[in-house]
Amino acid sequence: MNIWIVIIITGIINYLTRLGSVLIFNPKKIGKNTKQVLNFVPSAVFPAIIFPAVFFDNSGTFVEFNDPKVVSILIAFMIGFITKNLVITILSGLSIYWVIIFLI
Repeated sequence: MNIWIVIIITGIINYLTRLGSVLIFNPKKIGKNTKQVLNFVPSAVFPAIIFPAVFFDNSGTFVEFNDPKVVSILIAFMIGFITKNLVITILSGLSIYWVIIFLI
């Protein structure tokens, strides 16, 4: 029962912090330069989440270069650079990873 109380309280705190930022900052009052900088936030956060999962194993050590995760992310990076489409990049990376894992 205690874990559910912690989850609910954490959710409420998370919701209130996000609501506070929406209520305090009026999008019409934010400057053009600030909006331009904020457009880069998802692109900065995404690699920070993905790269540790790709380049480290469960014990926290670097994986080898021939690890399926590393190979698939490198190929997905090239596909993303060529297509400049996030959905195609993610789907191709996952597909390549699954092909390497299940067929090779």
